[in-house]
Amino acid sequence: MPKNLRLALILTPVVALLIALGYWNIRPESFMDRTSAQRNDNAIDFYVENGKSTQFQPDGKLNYEMTAKRLEHLKATDVTLLTNPDLLLHRGTAYPWHVQSERGEVGPEGKQVELIDKVRVARTDAKGRPTILTTSRLTVFPDEEYAQTQQAVRIDAANGVTTAQGMKAYLNDGRMLLQSNVRGQHEVR
Repeated sequence: MPKNLRLALILTPVVALLIALGYWNIRPESFMDRTSAQRNDNAIDFYVENGKSTQFQPDGKLNYEMTAKRLEHLKATDVTLLTNPDLLLHRGTAYPWHVQSERGEVGPEGKQVELIDKVRVARTDAKGRPTILTTSRLTVFPDEEYAQTQQAVRIDAANGVTTAQGMKAYLNDGRMLLQSNVRGQHEVR
């Protein structure tokens, strides 16, 4: 048998097998199925540009005012993505907390809010003394009036600066528990 014929007889089944495997693994339908499934998981069913929401307490006092550059609602997970959320949390008082971040995610039914990147929480008290808390990420549970982070936290207050790794904040009590590596620099007046 000539050398070329032997080589052709050996290579022909191998080439046919590779073509069959290639077609089986790389069919045009398989790409279409995957693409449509991925799009449905992250499908935005509605969005809002320059949105504003105001909520009042049962007694008619202002509870909060929130604005965001953009809100996008993900249909599959019922999560709302926020761009530049800005919240004035009055809770019926004359001295609101001003909460800002670059991004945010509001979970289903608003039970959990994740503030992400350049989170800033500021408040000025009745005597005009500012308090500013900054961190990179903050999880807020509005119904429980509780917030927490495992990230680095910096608190600038009228009498000094405190830093820590991690924090738990009980908004009803006005109490903060700093988790670890707590450092403070305070002025005595």
